[in-house]
Amino acid sequence: MNIDEELMLDAQEDAAAVGFIKNNLPQELQEMFTEEQLYYFLDVIIEYYTESGILDAQPDKEGYIDIDEEAVAKYVAKKANKEGMGVFSPNDLLFVVQAHMDFEEGQEEV
Repeated sequence: MNIDEELMLDAQEDAAAVGFIKNNLPQELQEMFTEEQLYYFLDVIIEYYTESGILDAQPDKEGYIDIDEEAVAKYVAKKANKEGMGVFSPNDLLFVVQAHMDFEEGQEEV
């Protein structure tokens, strides 16, 4: 696969993730977050996973890695505020983090 194909595949996966997240948020949050913000949150969530070392953690007996969803939501809220994307409640962003995790789990089953 060449770089253009990989970029296209990544863009399609991101679009699918954002669509899934938006559709799985409570109604009031669907109206609160724009697609641009959801793409941003997705990037920051991935950044957290990469920089926190969580991806290097040893899975449990069932093959799962314990991820502190509240810590992820707080990280996203702090980074969004710092980068001028807006002031968001970690409690609201927790729904985004959980929806993203649900999307990823669904992808693993395919």
